[in-house]
Amino acid sequence: MRKVSYLIWPVVTGILAALLVLQFYPQLLTPPVTTVEIREAAATPGIQNIGPVSYADAVDRAAPAVVNIYTRTLVRQPVSPLLNDPFFRKFFNTEQLPQRERIESSLGSGVILNEQGYVVTNNHVISGADSIIVALRDGREAQAEVVGLDPETDLAVLKVKLDNLPSITLANEDLRIGDVALAIGNPFGVGQTVTMGIISATGRNRLGLSTYEDFIQTDAAINPGNSGGALIDARGNLIGINTAIFSRSGGSQGIGFAIPSTLTRQVMQDLISHGRVIRGWLGIEIQELTPQLAESFDMEGRTGLIIAGIFRNGPAHQAGLQPGDVLLQMNGQPVTGSRTALNHIARFKPGDKVELGILRNGHEMSLSATISERPRTRE
Repeated sequence: MRKVSYLIWPVVTGILAALLVLQFYPQLLTPPVTTVEIREAAATPGIQNIGPVSYADAVDRAAPAVVNIYTRTLVRQPVSPLLNDPFFRKFFNTEQLPQRERIESSLGSGVILNEQGYVVTNNHVISGADSIIVALRDGREAQAEVVGLDPETDLAVLKVKLDNLPSITLANEDLRIGDVALAIGNPFGVGQTVTMGIISATGRNRLGLSTYEDFIQTDAAINPGNSGGALIDARGNLIGINTAIFSRSGGSQGIGFAIPSTLTRQVMQDLISHGRVIRGWLGIEIQELTPQLAESFDMEGRTGLIIAGIFRNGPAHQAGLQPGDVLLQMNGQPVTGSRTALNHIARFKPGDKVELGILRNGHEMSLSATISERPRTRE
């Protein structure tokens, strides 16, 4: 009996200890997790995988209106390199000395926008050319005349005289990042080529490519010769004019830029109607509001632009703006950046009134300015 009672106490003590441990550490009884929980989306009625197997229908609609552009430029050079020396030219009339002539050829692409024969392309494709030939996909060719140039958006409008011309349809839907995009052009002169990608971004600026930048970014392969060609959607509608690539090697790196069709239409209409693009002008030079400057103006956390300069007798000068003012709003809309403000002002028509909200010496005030046309001499 003594032996049994001697064994009972260790057993009871062990059980009590085990209960005490389990009370504070209940996870010791939980078996280790050997499965991974994966959530699966429930089927949504009416939404299916509707991506097409082929984009051939879209290409068939758009490709006939995409043309190849061949330019020729006559370049005159002195026979001797010495004729380029400023000291030599100071004493001799080099214009009367013999010169060597050579012809430079280049290629690009363009898009026929209507049956009247108006073709839009990039300004850099045809700038300075003495001869411009437009070649259609059906084999026809024609000499093109320049209707107008707009270096500030890198767009140009040509016209060809041919019958039964195909034309492209402009898209009227808002672009979304991830939408399918097809680039059609003449890369490296190999002939009309189609590449596919998506819309990578919209509203790209600060690229230093032109004055007014509002680019569509795409990863559809764009190469030399694609400039001026069409960027279309999956239905064959024009969404942009291919303009430039970001590349370290000269080839496609999956970062291409196109001018939106909405901007293209506006520029084309102005060039055809007026021979120039009519843009609003306020007559100011602006500077970005950096965090350091914002602190000095007591504007931490706010947006605006510093008026760095005023053109004498310009709209801003006549409205009473002064250098050092901070532009906060235009027609009640906050000013967020210099490029955005520049594009906003350019969209106004001469004679339009604009209410400017400014900060001067720590006090907010409102001024009214009348927009005028941007002087061509400043382009």
